[in-house]
Amino acid sequence: MTRTYVVTGSASGIGKATRDLLSEQGHRVIGVDIAEADISVDLGSPEGRTELVRRVEEESGGTVDAVLAVAGLSSPTAATAAVNFFGTVATLEGLRPLLARSSAPRAVAVSSMAALFPPDDELLEQFLAGDEAGAMDRAAVLAGDPATAGLIYGSSKRALSRWIRRAAPSPEWAGASIALNAVAPGVVYTPMTAELTGTAEGREQLLQMVPMPLNGFFAPEDAAELLVWLSSVANAHLCGQVIYIDGGSDAVLRGDSVW
Repeated sequence: MTRTYVVTGSASGIGKATRDLLSEQGHRVIGVDIAEADISVDLGSPEGRTELVRRVEEESGGTVDAVLAVAGLSSPTAATAAVNFFGTVATLEGLRPLLARSSAPRAVAVSSMAALFPPDDELLEQFLAGDEAGAMDRAAVLAGDPATAGLIYGSSKRALSRWIRRAAPSPEWAGASIALNAVAPGVVYTPMTAELTGTAEGREQLLQMVPMPLNGFFAPEDAAELLVWLSSVANAHLCGQVIYIDGGSDAVLRGDSVW
């Protein structure tokens, strides 16, 4: 069965690998990125998010079978807060009416194992309250101090994971038969991580922070396989799950804890 997919972040990394895999399987893919995509928009801006929804509705004919919200940033800047949380949520919520017209709608977001690390509580609260102006102000403060700038990324991913858990079983998602879930990768060899994984010393330092005992760091194609299954017709019952594809980081860091 040929399905229509929307993949954000489709120009590189996990998004590109996912787009390529879906295309190889014969599906129609509408790629979204800031450049070099079917739809080029900035998901860090409200205008870009509005344009995304308009263009997808136009190009899809009004029905989308699956949305894969992969786009994200890892820079220690306020832009990371805008794209990773508000851009992802706006993508999913904005395209939800188009998903509801599918006979087997699916949506998957990309979180991160970085959600396991302690967040900035103030930023986390503003994310979950939907206060973008407040979140951007707080992120700018964090970004101004090298000791706290790294908290922006993990906080944005923890907020996204929590949003997925809260939204997925709601009448708007599960009640409309839309399966909403997330994947949380460990360290993946992508342009986003190239600076960290480019040397043996860098890789060893990273493994001290992100232990991945099962086969270590991996290629984006591995994450793409999971994303494609979660967004397929076969996945009819997973709801609000954050699946850690991380070589064991979650098990090592959280031990017996299941959340």
